[in-house]
Amino acid sequence: MYLAPRGTIDILPEDQPYWLHLHDRIRRIVALYDYQRIDVPAFEETALYVRGVGEGTDIVDKEMYSFTDKGGREITLRPEFTAGIVRAYLQNGMRTLPQPVKVYSTGPIFRYERVQAGRYRQHTQFDIECIGSLDPAVDLEVMSVAWQLFSELGFHGLAFQLNSTGCPACRPAYIRELVAYYEPRRQQVCEDCRRRLERNPLRVLDCKVPTCQPIIAAAPHITDHLCPECAAHFETLRGYLDALERPYTLNHRLVRGLDYYTKTVFEVWAQGIGAQNAICGGGRYDGLAEELGGPPTPGIGFGSGMERIVLLMKENGIQVPGAPAPQVALVYHGQAAKTRCVQLLTDLRAHGIRAELGFDDRSMRAQLRNVNRLGAAYALILGEDELASGQVVLQNMVEEIPQESVAQSEVVSLLAQRLGLGEPCKR
Repeated sequence: MYLAPRGTIDILPEDQPYWLHLHDRIRRIVALYDYQRIDVPAFEETALYVRGVGEGTDIVDKEMYSFTDKGGREITLRPEFTAGIVRAYLQNGMRTLPQPVKVYSTGPIFRYERVQAGRYRQHTQFDIECIGSLDPAVDLEVMSVAWQLFSELGFHGLAFQLNSTGCPACRPAYIRELVAYYEPRRQQVCEDCRRRLERNPLRVLDCKVPTCQPIIAAAPHITDHLCPECAAHFETLRGYLDALERPYTLNHRLVRGLDYYTKTVFEVWAQGIGAQNAICGGGRYDGLAEELGGPPTPGIGFGSGMERIVLLMKENGIQVPGAPAPQVALVYHGQAAKTRCVQLLTDLRAHGIRAELGFDDRSMRAQLRNVNRLGAAYALILGEDELASGQVVLQNMVEEIPQESVAQSEVVSLLAQRLGLGEPCKR
C-alpha cells in the first residue's frame, strides 16, 4: 500500500471546516486592508532563490527541492513566496501602478525540513507583501494584518517580537564586531555556527543549540550599531506600536532565516502554543528587487504556515462552524420512485437547496436512519402510492409536527420558501 511521502499530510474532510474558516478570515481581512490576490508559479529558476534568499542560508544550503528539467534548466520548487512575488512585480511592470502595491497569496511551499508537528516538507503558506514604500507606517500595517488575523481567529496573549537588522550602510560594521566577538569563542560554538561565521555571520544569532545560548546572550546588539536612517525608522515604528498599545519585546537575536531582510524583522507570538511561540514571521526587504536585477524598490511582508495555524486552533480549543448539513434528504421505495426522486433532487439543487439522495436501493427504514445521521431539516418520502397520486410526503425532521402530503409539482417551491431561498439558478 502506498503512503503519503514523509513530511506531507492529507487534509481530510473533517479538517476542512478549519481550513474554510481560516480562508474566510484571510479573505475578509485582506479586503479590509485592500490587499489584492496574486498567484505565482510553484517553481522558479533556482538562481532566483539562490540570489534572493541567499547562499549560506539553511533554505538554500539544505532545504530546497531543486532539479534539472527536461530542457536542461535548473528549477526549484517554491521554498517561500517573496522572491517570486518580487520577480512578478518587476517582470510585469507593477512599478507603474500606484505605490505601494499590496498583494497576498496562499499556496504550497516546499522545504526539506526536519518533520515535526505543524511543520511539513510541503505546507500551505499565507503570504502578505507590500512593495514600494519605505514608510514605517507600512511596516505597522503589515504587522497589523497579522495581528488582526490571529486575534480574530481566537488566539490569546498576542505580542510582537521585534528587531532591526540594519541596512547595507550600517550592517557591515556590526558584522565585523560580531565576528570579532565570536573569534575567541569559535571552539565553544557548534559546527553550524562556525560555518555561518564564514558565510553568513548574522545567522549565528538564530542558533538553537543549547551550548551556544550563553554566547549568543552576551553578543553585541545590532540595534546599538544602526545608522541614523535605520535608527529613525525603528524608533518611528516603535512609536506607532506604542500609540496602538500593541505589546512587543525587543529581541536582539531575531534575524529571521533569509538574507534579503533589512531594517524591520518581526514575529507574532501567542500564549499557550508550546515551545514554538511564533505563529508568523516576516520583515522588510528593501534591497531584494535590486538583487534580482530591478531598480531600488522597498518592500515588507510576512508568511505564516496554515497547517500550523489549524493545528494550534485545535490544540487551543478554538471552535469553527461545521460543514453545513443537507437541508433536504429524499427517501424512496422502488425504481420508479427513485427516478422521480432524481428529478426532484436536480430541481432542489437548482433552487440552491442542499439535497441528498440515498444510493444503493436500501430499505426505507435504513434511508430514514441516514436522514437522521445527515442532520437534514426535511425528508421527502416517495413510494408507489405517492407516485400514483402525484404527491410526496414532507416530514419536518426538526420540529415534532405531523407529516404533510404535498403535490410533487409544488414541493420544491414550498421548500425554497420555507428555507428562505429565492429563484432557481439557471441550468
